[in-house]
Amino acid sequence: MWSFNRRTLLMVPLALAACGFQPVYGPGGAGDALRGRVEVSAPDDVESYWLVQNLEQSLGRTAAAGTDYLLDVKVRTASQGQAITASNDTTRYSIVGTAAYTLTNKESGAVMASGEVRNFTGYSATGSTVDTLAGERDARQRLMVILSDQLVTQLYATLDQPA
Repeated sequence: MWSFNRRTLLMVPLALAACGFQPVYGPGGAGDALRGRVEVSAPDDVESYWLVQNLEQSLGRTAAAGTDYLLDVKVRTASQGQAITASNDTTRYSIVGTAAYTLTNKESGAVMASGEVRNFTGYSATGSTVDTLAGERDARQRLMVILSDQLVTQLYATLDQPA
């Protein structure tokens, strides 16, 4: 039978330190290195505006002149019918979104990180037209929150320590 042992609990930080674990928001971590130093590309539609807004909340909003990195993000979304009735009415939709990103060092032009994040959300189309439009708008906003969280997580996880 397993019982609680404080000595085992105290060994966890040592084991994590030995494997190269470093807290993202700790001193010298990727979160600390990027916070307030990333300029996000200007949005070109409502969805990319929501994405940029969420990225700036996570990475810190800064003046373009005071940043070391440029994060270029391209957003694509597609709506897909998911539930179709016998009378050929679509009652549920999914919105699939993709955000391709490239983090570039502004001084050297070197690509620090790049990749793509992908996810989806859904909404119901069974209410009134106003309900359906509100549900779609909400689903698109939620999707941009999800994509921005995934993007920031990938940046923190894959970025070598910036200078």
